Amino acid sequence: MHILLYISDFIVPFIILSIVIYGILSGINVYESFIKGARSGFLTVIRIMPTLIGLMAAVGILRASGFLDFIAALLGKFTSGIGFPGELVPLTIVKMFSSSAATGLLLDIFKEFGTDSRIGLIASITLCCTETIFYTMSVYFMTAGVKHSRYTLAGALLATFAGLAASVILGDLMLAAG
Repeated sequence: MHILLYISDFIVPFIILSIVIYGILSGINVYESFIKGARSGFLTVIRIMPTLIGLMAAVGILRASGFLDFIAALLGKFTSGIGFPGELVPLTIVKMFSSSAATGLLLDIFKEFGTDSRIGLIASITLCCTETIFYTMSVYFMTAGVKHSRYTLAGALLATFAGLAASVILGDLMLAAG
């Protein structure tokens, strides 16, 4: 176990050093390439900043207004009937827009229900099994200049529902295993 801790401490510096050495041996101006890449990354951040701000503001408004809780109460009655805890509906909705906001909701769930409860386990697995669909689509498609997303949203929603089902099954299996 200790060997893995030592390896993890050195793996990132080793990879960076390997890239620099490979670049030097290949005759590439490593510093100039780094600056060029950093400039390109910075310009990408500038282009996606309005989208990020809009998404974060929208999630904040939904959460502060109580609309998210209202929707969760409505959908929670249905989801509880199919085995998905109604208390996790807000987490599921917010996760589709913002992972950091979903993490805040996860901490609230942990405070209320505990980390080892059924709801806490399912919530933890849910964050691992789902994606920030709307964030990802808006940011990456805008950056890549994609105009027609075709079946991306339908596929992403299908994958999210599969992840939610998997989180319930895995959470229940973990509780049964003890």
